[in-house]
Amino acid sequence: MYKVMALDVGTKRIGIALSDYLLMLANGHSYIPRQPDDKAVETICRIAKENNVEKIVVGLPLNMDGTKGFQADDCRDFASKIHGYEIIFEDERLTSNEAEENLRNKKIDFRKDKGLVDIESACIILEQYLARKK
Repeated sequence: MYKVMALDVGTKRIGIALSDYLLMLANGHSYIPRQPDDKAVETICRIAKENNVEKIVVGLPLNMDGTKGFQADDCRDFASKIHGYEIIFEDERLTSNEAEENLRNKKIDFRKDKGLVDIESACIILEQYLARKK
C-alpha cells in the first residue's frame, strides 16, 4: 500500500498534500519554500519517503483556454528534478480561488499566511486526481 502526494508549485512556495492509504482522502501536509529548487526537491523526496509515496501529482497551471504558458513550463521543469517517483500532471486552473473560498468557509484567516492557500490548493489538486481515478 502506498500514498499519493500532490504539489502546488508556485514561484515562492510549494503546497503539499498527501492521500490516505485507501486513496480516497486528501489531507494537507505542509508548505515549503520553493527556492532553492534542489533544497525543495530534497525536502519533497524526504516527505515522500517518510510517507510511503509512490506517485506525485503536480498541479499544472494552464491558461484559461487550456494552453501552456510560462508557469506551466516552470512547473514541468521543477517536476523533472524529482526522481524515483511517478510524476502525474493535473490541471490546476482556478484552484487558488477555490482554495481561498474553502478557507473562508472554514473561517481560516489566510491573509497573513499565504502558505495555507498553497496547502489547500494541493488538497484540491489531489482530490481532483483521486476522483478521476475512481
